Amino acid sequence: MTQQVDLREFIDSNRVSPLQKMIIFLCLMIVVVDGMDIAIMGFVAPVIKHQWGISTTDLAPVMSAALVGLALGAVISGPLADKFGRKKLLVTNLIGFGLFTLLAAVSSNVTELMIFRLIAGLFMGGVMPQAVTVVTDYSPMRINGRMVTIILSGFTIGAALGGFIAAWVIPHFNWHAMMIIGGILPLILAVIVFLKLPESIGYKVLKQHPKPEIDAIIHKMAPDFDTRNTVFVLPQPKTNTVDNPVKTVVSPFYLLGSFFLWWSYASGLFVVYLLGSWLPMMSNEFGFSISESALITAIYQLGGPIGCVACGYLMDKINPHIGLVIAYIIAILFMVFVGNVGHNFVLYSTMCFFIGMWMNGANAGINGISSAFYPVFARATGNSWMHGIGRLGAVASAFAGAYFLSLGWAANKIFLVLSLPTLGIIIALLLMKIIYSPKRLKQRELDNASV
Repeated sequence: MTQQVDLREFIDSNRVSPLQKMIIFLCLMIVVVDGMDIAIMGFVAPVIKHQWGISTTDLAPVMSAALVGLALGAVISGPLADKFGRKKLLVTNLIGFGLFTLLAAVSSNVTELMIFRLIAGLFMGGVMPQAVTVVTDYSPMRINGRMVTIILSGFTIGAALGGFIAAWVIPHFNWHAMMIIGGILPLILAVIVFLKLPESIGYKVLKQHPKPEIDAIIHKMAPDFDTRNTVFVLPQPKTNTVDNPVKTVVSPFYLLGSFFLWWSYASGLFVVYLLGSWLPMMSNEFGFSISESALITAIYQLGGPIGCVACGYLMDKINPHIGLVIAYIIAILFMVFVGNVGHNFVLYSTMCFFIGMWMNGANAGINGISSAFYPVFARATGNSWMHGIGRLGAVASAFAGAYFLSLGWAANKIFLVLSLPTLGIIIALLLMKIIYSPKRLKQRELDNASV
C-alpha cells in the first residue's frame, strides 16, 4: 500500500544533509556574485567620469538603470520560476547578467552603458529571490531564518569584495577589466549551478515529476529512508488558486500579508540604501574628514553579515516576527542616540556599525518570513514581487538623501527621520503576526470545514 509523506514534515524531521549544505553554499556564492555586480558601477563610475569627460549628472541614469532593471526583473522572474522551475531561472539569470555585464565593459558612451546595465539589472533582479526560494525549499523550518539570512549576508560580502578587487584591478588594468571580471564570474557560476544544483524538491513534487527523480534527491538527503512504497505530497494550501501563483499572492487570504511584506521590505531598503549611498557625505558634513567618512561607511557595511547571522538566530530561537521586531527596535535606539556621541570618531563609527548590523540583518530576515509565508507553488512569485516592489524604496532613497542634504540637515536629524519608516516596519510585522497567527489560521480552517 502506498503511503503519503508530507514533504515539509519530512524535511523538518531530518538532519541537514551534505546535499542541503552544498545547496546553501552554492546559493551563498550566487548572492555574493550578485552583490558584487550590483555594486560594480560605484567602483568604476569615477574612472569613467574622468576618461569620458562627463559630469556626475550624466552618470545618474547609468547608476539608476540597474536598480530599475532589478525591480522589473524581480517582478517578472517570480511567475516564470514558479512555472518553469527555480534552477532554470537561476541559470538563465546568471548567464544573462554575466553577458550584459561583459557588453557593458566594451560600451563606448553613456547611452550604451545605460542600456547594458538596465538589461543586466533585469536578469540580476531574479537571482536573489530564487536563491532564497531554493534555500527555503530545502531548509528545515526550525533553522530557516538562519539559512536565509546567512546566504543574504553574501550580498554585503560581495559588495565589499568588489571594493577590494577594484582597488587593485582598476589602477593596474582600468575599469574595463573590472567589468569583465563582473561578467565572467556569473558565467562560471552558471555552469556550476547547472551541473551541481538540484531543482527544488518542492517544485518537483508540485509538478509531479517522475518518482525516480524525486526519490534520487530524497536518498541524498536521507540515505536510509525507504521510498519504495511512498509518495511525497505538499502541505494543503490555504487558497484555491494553485494554478496561478500571481493570483495566490494577491488572493484574499494572502493579500494583506503581501502588503505588509512589501511595505516592510521597501521601507527597510529605503533606510539601508540611503545610508549606504549618503553616509559618507552625511559624516563629512557632520565634521569628519573624507577619509574618516569613507571608513565610517565601510564600518557601517561591515555590520551587515554579522547582523544577518544574529537576526537569523533570533528568528529561529524566539519567533520570526518578534525576532525581527527586536532587531528593528535596537536599530532605532542607535539611530536616536547616534547624535549624542558628538564628533568622537570611535563612538560614531561604533553606532553606525550597530545600525548597519541590525538594519541589514533584519532586512535579510524579512526574506525568511516571505519564504515561509507563501505556499511552494507561489513562493518564487511571492519572494520576487517583494523584492521588485521593495526596490522602489531603494530608488526613492537616492532622491530622499539628496533632498535631506540639500535642506542642510545634520546627520543626527537624518538618522531620526530614518527611524520613522523603521517604526512602520515594526508595526507591519506585529500586525502580520497577529492576523496570521497559527491559532487564528487553525480556527479559520475549522470555520471553513463547518461551513
